[in-house]
Amino acid sequence: MSSMDHAQRLEEQIDQWRSYLRRRQAIHAVDIAELEDHLREQIAGLTDAGLAPDEAFLVAVKRMGELDALSREFACEHSDRLWKQLVAFAPESAEPATGGRTDAIVAFGLAVAAALAIKLPALFGLRLDQDVELLDQGAGVYARNMSLFVLPFLAGYFAWKRQLGAASVRWLAVAFVAAIAFVNIWPFAPGSDTLALAVLHLPIALWLLVGVAYAGGRWGQVDGRMDFIRFSGELFIYYVLIALGGGVLTGFMALLFQAIGINAEPFFAFWLLPCCAMGAVIVGAWLVEAKQSVIENMAPVLTRLFAPLFAAVLVAFLAALLWTGHGLDIGRNVLIAFDLLLAVVLGLLLYSLSARDPRAAPGTFDVVLVVLVVSALLADAVALWAIAARISEFGFSANRVAALGENAILLVNLAWSAVLYIRFARGRGSFAALERWQTDYLPVYAVWAAIVVVVFPLLFG
Repeated sequence: MSSMDHAQRLEEQIDQWRSYLRRRQAIHAVDIAELEDHLREQIAGLTDAGLAPDEAFLVAVKRMGELDALSREFACEHSDRLWKQLVAFAPESAEPATGGRTDAIVAFGLAVAAALAIKLPALFGLRLDQDVELLDQGAGVYARNMSLFVLPFLAGYFAWKRQLGAASVRWLAVAFVAAIAFVNIWPFAPGSDTLALAVLHLPIALWLLVGVAYAGGRWGQVDGRMDFIRFSGELFIYYVLIALGGGVLTGFMALLFQAIGINAEPFFAFWLLPCCAMGAVIVGAWLVEAKQSVIENMAPVLTRLFAPLFAAVLVAFLAALLWTGHGLDIGRNVLIAFDLLLAVVLGLLLYSLSARDPRAAPGTFDVVLVVLVVSALLADAVALWAIAARISEFGFSANRVAALGENAILLVNLAWSAVLYIRFARGRGSFAALERWQTDYLPVYAVWAAIVVVVFPLLFG
């Protein structure tokens, strides 16, 4: 960062401090100009001593807190954000040994490894375009291992970055090896629903392992799990952006090579697309870690845009359901789409909570989220009723039981989330209780996914 950028960044931070004091001036009679002069003197002395402007501002505000009550309040209320900014804008010389260029080299090396891993089945004559047919026959090597081509490398990246202990690394390695062994050795019956369910649920179970690696030693803390929720949402955003950019680049490449008589589609289909799809996960994770301050500005805007839209869709659906009196046609495709919708709603809720300032008072957007949660809860209850009716008519099957369990788990989560959020919105509960409930509930989804992967083949063949 240039000296001009540092100066601009420092002025923005001082402006935030000054604005805070002005808002609170009615409560504490203070001379803001005099305090600002004193703050700038402190910053100048610290920068002369060798500190970067961001570091000097943070230390100066802390020192001002010893003299002025408002500065002390500002430092306490904004300490987390100030430290995030300090890390985000720190020069390379101030980065830890596992940061900077080394971090980028490790991330891109693992991205290449993940990209090559998806080509391993090709060494045995297995082609990606034949995998759907093989899946119907009970094989489907690519489908079985799709998440295993990349998630072990992602967990390894965070294990290295967080410097996990040997015991934690061994535990993660054993879990991934067990998943690889089971999903590849188990003789799924040709055309069985249990194989398709295993393919869909294995990434959910393994994502919890990535979360343990990401949180380091903080998985047992609410903040550690909430940081992982935030990371998951940011990674999704980055991955979509990378995919969109990659799609545009691929289109231009196809046109260029076509202009000289070369058909590049086989290369795109068998090499570029699958390899980049795997490697982009690691690259996206590295970008989230390296550019956290940028995405923090984007993600809350997206949640505030889409949360009201999804709430409106669900409210309109429930209103139409009551108006027409039609039951829910719970066929397989409709059920998958419905569960995906509820999963997106849950993701919006989780990410909105992770992006929210826990100290802020309830506002209009919290009311929108309450409407979103309650409408999703009612829609999930309708889906559960339809699934139960279908089971009573046609009996139990792997797909129906899996859907029943997932919707029941989601119903419990949404129901208690609605209670806690309504309490918070009415000023009768704490936001911390809502955060704790959501983060404590995360392993339930992973455990159910593991049950579907491991137990359902024994029950349903």
